[in-house]
Amino acid sequence: MGIGLGFCCGARGKTTDEVVVEKSPVRLESPAQWPVLKEYDQDHLAKIALPLGGIGTGTVSLGGRGDLRDWEIMNRPAKGFVPTRGSTGPFFAVFTKESKGRTCARAIEGPIDLSLYEDASGSTAVNHGLPRFSQCRFAAAYPLGQVMLSDPDVPVDVTLQAFNPLSPADPDTSGIPVAILRYVVRNKTNQPVQVSICGNIPNFIGNDASGQTKDYQGDLFAGGKANRNQYREGRDIRGMFMDSEGVAPRAPQWGTMALTTPTKGEVTHRATWISGGWGSVSLDFWDDFSADGRLDERQAGKEDVPMASLAVSVEVPARQAVPVVFLLTWHFPNRMTWTPKNNEQDRIGNYYTTQYKDAWDVAEKVGPQVGVLEDKTLRFVRAFCDSDLPEVVKEAALFNVSTLRSQTCFRTEDGRFYGFEGCGNRSGCCHGSCTHVWNYEHATALLFGSLAKMMREVEFAQATNDEGMMSFRVNLPLERAKEFGKAAADGQMGCIMKMYRDWQLSGDDAMLTTLWPHVKKAVEFCWIPGGWDANKDGVMEGCQHNTMDVEYYGPNPQMGIWYLGALRAAEEMAKHVGDAQFA
Repeated sequence: MGIGLGFCCGARGKTTDEVVVEKSPVRLESPAQWPVLKEYDQDHLAKIALPLGGIGTGTVSLGGRGDLRDWEIMNRPAKGFVPTRGSTGPFFAVFTKESKGRTCARAIEGPIDLSLYEDASGSTAVNHGLPRFSQCRFAAAYPLGQVMLSDPDVPVDVTLQAFNPLSPADPDTSGIPVAILRYVVRNKTNQPVQVSICGNIPNFIGNDASGQTKDYQGDLFAGGKANRNQYREGRDIRGMFMDSEGVAPRAPQWGTMALTTPTKGEVTHRATWISGGWGSVSLDFWDDFSADGRLDERQAGKEDVPMASLAVSVEVPARQAVPVVFLLTWHFPNRMTWTPKNNEQDRIGNYYTTQYKDAWDVAEKVGPQVGVLEDKTLRFVRAFCDSDLPEVVKEAALFNVSTLRSQTCFRTEDGRFYGFEGCGNRSGCCHGSCTHVWNYEHATALLFGSLAKMMREVEFAQATNDEGMMSFRVNLPLERAKEFGKAAADGQMGCIMKMYRDWQLSGDDAMLTTLWPHVKKAVEFCWIPGGWDANKDGVMEGCQHNTMDVEYYGPNPQMGIWYLGALRAAEEMAKHVGDAQFA
């Protein structure tokens, strides 16, 4: 279905030739100039997905053309998932009205990649029928993403600045379930322009992309049931609150969402769209919004996935820029263990949901703090980007911090931090904060030392038995921590070295003193009869399970390096705690 039939209209008796439009390329105008580490032109946008979300909260990704994709906020991965209400998915749109009456409306997105038009039924891209900007670029310095949109037929340029707060050494500030979306609207003309920015999000609570229903054009994602939207006004924010009457309250997909704005300006909304087929639903919305930039309410009916719409109207002076901010927040408390059997004993919860009552509470607390949270994020990103490291190293290091905010990692209700080895499209891959895999990463320790220390506490105090064998995968809840019952030579030795590293970085003598008896046993486990180094000659000869998912027998440099490193680290720790005989 295509509904892009111009949507830029001159006032009666006028022509568009009278509009003065600046020809220079779009520039970034915002309350704070953002650093850029990597920029992509219009021919290289299709595969971009910048995750927006906190540590342990899940994320929604900002696509290269300005779309929102990969909605992974319901306690599991959901690669490629874009929730829809009928054929309409999440999108933002802009309406403009110039002083002489000319109006225009566009989706705030760039062109769709040509490859997405190659399906038997036409385009596979959600919202492909909407008119959109003709020119688009993307700039990034994680977690800051900028989409720069322009069009010669539109009197404004729009730059979307999207981020989630990232502040090293502060995992709570870096663990907020929010995507902050700032639409900076720059007037290219010599007269004021009336502008409205409208966000549209289907209330898809209950649908995490794991369930499907049959459709004549293919399987569709399903799961929402008796969901509802409500307009609210709170402390410094206004917007739409989304919850559900029909989704089971103990389900991992149960929770709340909100689309709000802290921006001062006229606000209109819809709690639902009309019902219908053959494009009438989208046309009803577009006819309403493109008429004057305001939204008229529609009669609420009985539907499982109602659309929530929120529009903010402002005036943009000639040749100036005005920001309009939206907050997308969420709250899904029912995280289950690694491989759940869907009973109450498998529920481990989410730390972030203990910090907020619901998604509206998140918005009320974040709204007044957007500037402060942005400043904290900018201090870190600017300092990193201004370093003298090679550009390729900076890109690799900074962009991969995003893994900490993906569904690879999570925090249970008690605040402890865990991680899979990685993610598949619909589930985490290889459970248990696998010791030998997590040996390879250092971002946690160097950016969020308190989280790294939590991992050491779990490994030594929870997952190590009285003999000193550390289960290299931690089962959850924690009372199951030792159930896996297998040790990995490189994983266990690496944890000893990481214990030394984290003690050195933090200076936390109390942690070292508390965990030292467990660390000591983990070293002594190497020397048990028939063990890795039963003759205590400093060379591993026994059966050594390792990160290659095989067993090594006899001396080898790969395990030998980990072992020697662990022995040296243990020596230093033993000296510090006064265990001279062991040292």
